[in-house]
Amino acid sequence: MNIAIVHDWLNQNGGAEDVLDELNAMFPSAPTYTSIYAPDMMPAHYRECDIRTLWIDKLPGIHRHHQPYLPFYPMAWGGLDLSEYDVVLSNKSGFCHGFQKGENTRHICYCLAPTRYVWQLDAYLQREGMGRLANMALRPMMGWLKRWDYAAAQRVDDFIAISTEIQERIRHYYDRDSVIIYPPVDTERFNVGEVEVGDYFLVVSRLIPYKRIDLAVQAANRLNVPLKIGGTGRDLERLRAMAGPTVEFLGYVADDDLPRLMAGCRAFLFPGLEDFGITPVQAQAAGRPVIAYGGGGALDTVVPGVTGEHFNDLTVDSLADVMAGFDAGSYAPDALRAHAARFDRAIFIEQLREFIAANSSPRIHRADSARINGQHRRNQAD
Repeated sequence: MNIAIVHDWLNQNGGAEDVLDELNAMFPSAPTYTSIYAPDMMPAHYRECDIRTLWIDKLPGIHRHHQPYLPFYPMAWGGLDLSEYDVVLSNKSGFCHGFQKGENTRHICYCLAPTRYVWQLDAYLQREGMGRLANMALRPMMGWLKRWDYAAAQRVDDFIAISTEIQERIRHYYDRDSVIIYPPVDTERFNVGEVEVGDYFLVVSRLIPYKRIDLAVQAANRLNVPLKIGGTGRDLERLRAMAGPTVEFLGYVADDDLPRLMAGCRAFLFPGLEDFGITPVQAQAAGRPVIAYGGGGALDTVVPGVTGEHFNDLTVDSLADVMAGFDAGSYAPDALRAHAARFDRAIFIEQLREFIAANSSPRIHRADSARINGQHRRNQAD
């Protein structure tokens, strides 16, 4: 098959780019179409990929400040015609699913999230630290952007969701069904064998407000328990100011150091609301339980009483109550690792290849596609 990959933008490296790396490894001859590409802001291996940008890539300052150009993305993506391909895989959280295609092209959308700044504008502005001016600029356009985004979603042949949370949002905002294929996690890297477990709780995250690391800091202060925080970000100084003597900031944690750091913690804390969340799976792969907010992707990755516990409210009281009564010794490391293996990259590759094979014929009618997808969901349930 003649396959292309579509990705929103390449000026930052995160979970979406982890998925893209896996797609590029699965289909090394497939070009990657993206709106903008900043080579100096991305890992060096991207320079070996066939990356094709849109005209929006040439707009001034867009590589470092792409948010002010958000209204331009529908026009840029809507002008891209990928009818020459048999299958197009879009790795989407923005507008990249809005390209044009012919009747003989199958568009399979791996949906990281329905477009946040369209359907959840207030949460997006808070998440990105954007202020009143951004709110005033974007809000008048929301009606048009929602209509465009919804219409683009109707041209997608098949949706794949990364979690139950995202599956529900696809249904709610786009009126579309989807199957779930969890994002790839390199669980083998975290299975480091027997490591002496310490008494510290652990957070590893970008330090930005919506991650709610402040809840972990305040809970550790209240309980007077050790908390190690790995990561950097714009929220660092605020968190330092509220931290007590038992809280330690590690800064950037190197990839080689992360597995043993996770394997040595009493429990891993995941206090924010996330679409999926890779770090709780990594901690479980290292044999450690997780305390997570009971919403979003953690509903899929953290099983109460088996791989960790949920706290029910985004408050210090709720998190501290669970931490205070937490018995780390009651969770079997082998059971934690076995659960993490469900999210391994090998499972992602196998399920995605099977899905593409089942849905790759452009002449499959939507009803036939729904039947295949329903069978896929039943297989997952089994």
